[in-house]
Amino acid sequence: MPDYAAPTFLTDLLRAKSPSGAEAQAQAVFDTHVKPHADAYANDALGNRLATLNPGGGPTLMFSGHIDELGLIVTYVNKDGYLYFDTIGGHDRIMIPGRRVILQTERGPVRGVTGKRAIHLMDEADRKKVPEIHEIWIDIGAKTKADALRRVSIGDVATYDHEFELIHGSIGTARAFDNKVGAYVVGEALIRLAKSKAKLNARVVSVATTQEEIGVRGATTSAFAVDPHVALAVDVGHATDHPDCDNRKYGETKLGAGPIICRGPNINPKVFQRLVACARKAKIPHQFEADPRPTGTDARAIQTARGGVACGLVSIPLRYMHTPSEVVDLQDVENCVRLFVEFARSVGRDESFAW
Repeated sequence: MPDYAAPTFLTDLLRAKSPSGAEAQAQAVFDTHVKPHADAYANDALGNRLATLNPGGGPTLMFSGHIDELGLIVTYVNKDGYLYFDTIGGHDRIMIPGRRVILQTERGPVRGVTGKRAIHLMDEADRKKVPEIHEIWIDIGAKTKADALRRVSIGDVATYDHEFELIHGSIGTARAFDNKVGAYVVGEALIRLAKSKAKLNARVVSVATTQEEIGVRGATTSAFAVDPHVALAVDVGHATDHPDCDNRKYGETKLGAGPIICRGPNINPKVFQRLVACARKAKIPHQFEADPRPTGTDARAIQTARGGVACGLVSIPLRYMHTPSEVVDLQDVENCVRLFVEFARSVGRDESFAW
């Protein structure tokens, strides 16, 4: 298989450390890559980035992909200099101990390790338990509380020190594909539309949203501000092609089989039909999922903004979600960008998706 070159914009986002509420590094990457191609560019009180193309067009089409990721936040330092923390976003506690982490502080990055009592020092009952958060700590090599507090502060955030790596062809692993790939898709789609000479009817607003992992907060405020007529959210979705995943319960979606187009009450049927038509027209591989309730994505907030928004959701297949080593096929990411570009070009002047 030939070597695969990951896009610089995407790899820059993957390197950025941006837990919910501390997205500055990812914001800076989005600013660098997207702002030069936008007709208008803004930030807001929640840290969202809003890039507008064709401001005089209509209807307004919003693209939404969140730039925040899971993290840890320091809550207490004991007398011996060990840091205790709480989780930002939905962690699997079994994954936390024994990880290298990087804390973001006023003085720069501080490296540490998440620790817990060794298995040799546990009785049989303790060995069968998943440790509680207060039973895990971060060791930064400090000798005392004062020593630790010279380097870190209460409220500093940490992320796992697991960086992007291609493991075979276009298949890569990273700490935070969820949802740096989505932020990349909405930014890259706007860049390609800006570079294209094709006529664009819609006003397109690509939003890199914040705080999705703690309740789609950035999407809630930005959807109100943008006031879109139609919107596409992009996030990661579960690839169910690995062992120990029951397709009867979770459906059938595969890595490398293309973006996943969602169908269900969170999704406007006309938007769903248009996404499928665009994928078929452009010969973009795609697959489907059904969700019977408001999805756990930005689409949940966008659909019910103001008087309601015609919303679609496209997901990038991902294995091992919310672990330090998520796995994605970057060809699926590229095909998602292509689908968003095709959808934007398909929107007619002042077209309505009401039904």
